[in-house]
Amino acid sequence: ADRRMTVASSIHRPALVTAKIGFGLLAFSSIVSEIATIVERGTWVPENFFAYFTIETNMLVVLSLLLSAVATAANAQGARINAFRAAVTVYILIVGIGFALLLSGLTDVDFTAVPWNNTVLHYVMPVVMLIDLLIDRPAKRIRFGTALIWLIFPAGYAAFSLVRGNLIGWYPYPFLNPTEQGYAPVVLTIIGLVVLGVALTWLVTLLSRRPGKSR
Repeated sequence: ADRRMTVASSIHRPALVTAKIGFGLLAFSSIVSEIATIVERGTWVPENFFAYFTIETNMLVVLSLLLSAVATAANAQGARINAFRAAVTVYILIVGIGFALLLSGLTDVDFTAVPWNNTVLHYVMPVVMLIDLLIDRPAKRIRFGTALIWLIFPAGYAAFSLVRGNLIGWYPYPFLNPTEQGYAPVVLTIIGLVVLGVALTWLVTLLSRRPGKSR
C-alpha cells in the first residue's frame, strides 16, 4: 500500500507543483494589477494599501504556495512549511468569510480597483488554499493547542489598525472605524472575528490529519 501511495504521489507531484505555482502567480498578478490600476488613477498610498489585511494575507498566500511548490518538487516539504501553509489557510479563510459577511455589500472599496481582482483575492484564493490543504495534507497532524498561536497575527493586526487609525485618522475597514458609532461595535466585531479565527484554526488542524491516521 505504501509503495502504491509513493508511486501515485510521484505521478501527481508535477500537476500539484504546477497548480501551486499557477495559483500563486494568479494571486501575485492580482496584487500587482491592483497597484498598477491605483497608481494610474493617482490615488496610490503605499502605506495604506499594504495596511489591508486582504493584501497582507494574499502576499502570504503567494509566498506559501511558491515555497510549497518548490518543497513539493524537491519532495522535501517539512513540518515548518506545512504549519505555515495551514496558518495562511486560516488567515485567507478569515479574509473570505469576513469579506462576505462584513464588506460584500460595499461598492466603494478602494483596494478592489479591478472587479476581477476582488474575486481572486477574496473568493478564489480562500478556496484554493483550502483545497490545497485537503489535497496535499501534512504528514503529521498539527495540534489545535499549538496552532492557536497563529491567531497572534490577526489579533495584532486589529490592534495595530486601531492604534494607527487613531493616530492618522484613517482605518482600512469600516468595521474597525470607531469614529461614527464608537468602540462598542468595533470591539464586538473583533470578538466575532476572533471566534471565527479559533473555529477556523480548529477546522484546519482537524483537516491536517490524513485519512486513516489517528495522530
